[in-house]
Parts: sequence; structure tokens; C-alpha cells
Amino acid sequence: MALQLGVLVLFALVAVTVFLAGDRVRPKSWRHSDDEASSTMVLDLVNMFFAAIVAFIVVILWQQYDNSHSHTVTEAKALVAMYEAANDLPDTERAQVQGLVHDYTARVVGEEWQVMSRDAKLSQNTQDTLDDLRAAVSGLPTTDPSLKGVQDKLDTGLDAVADARYDRGIDAEYRLPSFLYVALWFGTGMLLLGTVVSGVVVTKRSVIMTGLFGVVVGAVILAVYQLDRPFAGGNTISKDAYELALSRFQHIVSGATPTGLPR
Repeated sequence: MALQLGVLVLFALVAVTVFLAGDRVRPKSWRHSDDEASSTMVLDLVNMFFAAIVAFIVVILWQQYDNSHSHTVTEAKALVAMYEAANDLPDTERAQVQGLVHDYTARVVGEEWQVMSRDAKLSQNTQDTLDDLRAAVSGLPTTDPSLKGVQDKLDTGLDAVADARYDRGIDAEYRLPSFLYVALWFGTGMLLLGTVVSGVVVTKRSVIMTGLFGVVVGAVILAVYQLDRPFAGGNTISKDAYELALSRFQHIVSGATPTGLPR
């Protein structure tokens, strides 16, 4: 932190040095009679800096949000594929595997979603259910050639679920890097101070306009915080993919034609 502050102070000193030294060599015709031009230049730079920081942060957070949603859809699709594949198992094994797939999905929607929101991590109980499911698939009778293809499909589905779950765990822990928040609040402070250095006369109209300006800036800051932490912020990832998977399980059991998952 001290090094970062030192760099900022160094650049401030360099800028002032260049400004004072340049003032001695530039033609007099370039000079203004007041400092209005300098304040306009600084305000323009501050506005550009704030806009660039906000745009950069929003792009990062929205990309993270989209990736997090994609991981949930991938996991839900794999769970449905496993449930369908288990239909070709003998009754005892089918009931066990499909029951564990259903229990895991229900735990994700219920307990694990709350844990991700509260603690920014995955639920151990849900992981235990997934481990039980893996053990059940591994325990299928491999001597029966007719079950080999089914077990291969279940193993593939388990790998897909495990990979998507791992990604979801990383997504749940994700936070915007602190230095970007520092840059955002620094730009916000400079932007609000711009109303002071601009020299605008305090009138009823200017106060109202400044208040509206503050509302816009506040809305931008609020939007950034709501996008951060995709499973615990103000704009959280929905559970629709898993809830649709639970609905598909019922259709599969009853033999009804299932509807498609979101892509």
C-alpha cells in the first residue's frame, strides 16, 4: 500500500514539475488569463477516468455472472442425463441411483443455495450426497455386459457434475479485487469534488442538479455492488436450471416427454 501511494505521489509531483517547467518555455500566446481551462481539463479527465473504471468493472462482473449461470445450467443438464441413463438399470440399482441424483439436486436447490449466499462456499452435506452417488455408480455390477454402456454414461455425467460443481464453488467465493473498489471510490470522490472546483454558483437549480448527479453516481455504485458475488449479491443467479431438472425427473419417471433445459 505504501508503495502504491508513493507511485501516486510521484506522478503528482511529475505532473506539477512538467506543468511549471513547461510554463517557462511555452509562448505567452498559449496562456489564459484565468484557470478556467485547467479546471475544465481536470474535470474532463476525471469524468473519463470514472467512466472507464465503471465500464471495466461492469464488464468483469457481468462476464463472471454469465459464467456462473452457465455452470449451473451445465450441472443441471448433466444431472438430467444421469437420471435418464439410470432408467436402463435394474429396478434396485435404478431406484438407488435416481434417488441419489434427486436428493443431490434437491440439496443444491435448498440447503446449498443458502450456504452459498450466507458463507460464500459449498455445502458439505451436498458434497457427501454426491460422494454417495459416485459410490453407487462405482458399485454397479460390472460383470453384466448390458450395464457397461449405462455405467459409462453415468460416469461421464458424474464427471460433468463434479466439474461444474467445482466451478460453482469458485464462483460462490468470487469477489471483485479490492484494488478495483479502491479505484472506483477514488474516481467517485474526484467526481463529486468536481462540483466544487468547477466554480458553479450555489443556487436552487444547481443544488437540485447536483442532487440528481449524486443519484446517478449512487445508482452506478449500487449496480456494481449488486453484480458482485453472483450467489449472494443483490442480483443473484437463479435456481431455475435445477428446479427444471427436478421437474424433468418427474417426467422421466412417469414416461412423459420432457421439456428442454435452457441453453
